[in-house]
Amino acid sequence: MATYITTDCINCGACEPECPNEAISEGEEIYVIDPELCTECVGFYDHEACQAVCPVECCLPDPSHVEDEALLIERAMRLHPDDDELKKRAGANDYPSRFRK
Repeated sequence: MATYITTDCINCGACEPECPNEAISEGEEIYVIDPELCTECVGFYDHEACQAVCPVECCLPDPSHVEDEALLIERAMRLHPDDDELKKRAGANDYPSRFRK
């Protein structure tokens, strides 16, 4: 499932530079996450980086946009076609993921 930012967002911007996919951008009133770019950090971290830095805990899994780990690692590889380390980790099925905690 893609992560989304709730209306509790204080527009601090802490989350934006943490996203490995550049899925987070400043919206009109709060930051927003593009679900087509969000991989929940699968392939990069064992947690969602935006959640880890959010001071008001408003980066949450979107229950209306459920996705599994296989789809998320596939998206990560598509978004980062030149990342040989990611390809190697994915090929070996040995990559960071919140699903593997």
